[in-house]
Amino acid sequence: MPRWIPALLLCALVSLPAWAATLRVGPGEAYLRISDAARAAADGDTIEIAAGEYRGDVAVWTQRRLTIRGLGSGAVLIADGASAENKAIWVIRNGDFDIHNLTFRGARVKYNNGAGIRFEHGRLRVVNCRFLDNQTGIMSSNDGVSELIVMGSEFGDAPHNDQWLPHLLYAGRMARLTVIGSSFHGGYRGHLLKSRARENFILYNRLVDGSDGGASYELEFPQGGRAVVVGNIIGQSRNTQNISLIAYGAEKAFWPENGLYLAHNTLLDDLPAGGRFVRIWSESFTNGIDVVARNNLLIGNGAFDIADDEYSGGNHRLRAGQAGTPAAPDFRLPADSPLRGQRFDGPATQYGELTPRWEFIPPRGTRQLDPAQALAPGAVQTPSAE
Repeated sequence: MPRWIPALLLCALVSLPAWAATLRVGPGEAYLRISDAARAAADGDTIEIAAGEYRGDVAVWTQRRLTIRGLGSGAVLIADGASAENKAIWVIRNGDFDIHNLTFRGARVKYNNGAGIRFEHGRLRVVNCRFLDNQTGIMSSNDGVSELIVMGSEFGDAPHNDQWLPHLLYAGRMARLTVIGSSFHGGYRGHLLKSRARENFILYNRLVDGSDGGASYELEFPQGGRAVVVGNIIGQSRNTQNISLIAYGAEKAFWPENGLYLAHNTLLDDLPAGGRFVRIWSESFTNGIDVVARNNLLIGNGAFDIADDEYSGGNHRLRAGQAGTPAAPDFRLPADSPLRGQRFDGPATQYGELTPRWEFIPPRGTRQLDPAQALAPGAVQTPSAE
């Protein structure tokens, strides 16, 4: 497996300048409002926010490097009708930011794309955060060079309004998007995760719309790029706005190199008549496209049009209800399942063998797998008997 997997799961050790300060926000602290701390912080500082609700306290962050973390049970930032620059609860202008243990709720703006966080330029790492009831959870710009990393976070409860398409996470044409160990649910008309990034690493997540959800695609890459999708549980609801779970290339290709690499995912189609697990617009890519699909577990009656070849195979199908439903999303296979050990070992791709080393654990997070464990198709390797 490529070295970037464990590297991304570890916290980077950043050398801070000797004069870096810690600013504390909350009742009885030096700063009562987050927005005041945002104006006072210097490059390299750390901001600690006490647990509790912060209503209408929106901010623009202009520092070049900053760590922001909620304490205890976490701080809850409720838009309450306010927005920074008519964009978001927080706007990250241009810097290297680490954000931990915060909830962003209720973002609304007049252009119907109010975000919990609007990320405009730089590198943003979001860990253990929640984005609920926003027009967009996180939204990035199209600068071609920025990087967004999301780990152990939750995106859900899209507002029900037929005048716009709320996406839970929307990455623009940036250099790289990485999403690990996160949960997406409760979409409405928009997509659970939409990305136009050049490179995408979607690893060990649960993108299950849920029985009350009404999303369109669960995962979309409209302009191609390279998308490595490994170890995810992806499921639509019967209220879906689109029969396809994963969509690739619906718009004109933008990036010079394009490929979709699907491995060890559990894909759930809950439509009685059957939908489509993956939709690829091959005609969008005049220079060709790499498509690899191996060891995925397909639950339901949906169409799966990726044929077996040297690089693809080992994709197994179960009937609806044999391994989880949107209402009861337990996708573990029994310890004695005949699928255990039924693994297709294709040639290595430019991203390695696409072998999972971790698995998603609810409600959000990951668990490392035993290297000696016999792998089964799909995302969940821990047997149901455990």
